[in-house]
Amino acid sequence: MGHQKRNIYIREFTTDDAESLLELNLANRKIFEAITPVSKEDTFYTLDAHLKLIEGWEQAKKQGSRYDFGIFEIHTNKLIGMIGLYKLGAAEKCILGYSLDKAHYGKGYATEAVRLILDKAFKELGFHRVEAGVMPRNIGSARVLEKVGFVLEGLARDYIKINGIWEDHYIFSILENDSY
Repeated sequence: MGHQKRNIYIREFTTDDAESLLELNLANRKIFEAITPVSKEDTFYTLDAHLKLIEGWEQAKKQGSRYDFGIFEIHTNKLIGMIGLYKLGAAEKCILGYSLDKAHYGKGYATEAVRLILDKAFKELGFHRVEAGVMPRNIGSARVLEKVGFVLEGLARDYIKINGIWEDHYIFSILENDSY
């Protein structure tokens, strides 16, 4: 696709990334915990827990249930975010999730990462549909999806429980034949 100069690349995590992933999660703990459905205890913020996390992702990839990638800055090779695809049952569709280091907001990196992962979703993994849910107050994330070409399908009430509270989410989708 004719996109402008790339600033980031994505690649699958390896256990060598555990320390960088721990640093990313610690630096962005408040933000990530506010958008993630999984409760994070203090025991999560250890190198050992992050090694196990990446090993779990490697197993899930082998089973074809999820595909997790780091977002890396090209000129520094620094891990600045995460992006992943999570398969929904037997259907040829998946859910997109991503998070970016707050120090890199507003640079277009999330938009770039979403385009890169859509190439993988449609061209490599054979998905037909990619969905994404965004809390109504997360305007920046909704804008990323709209820029890439996702279509807003509606509001899912009490979609996911985050920090013990049921949160509404806007549901967006993009199909393999849509342009992005």
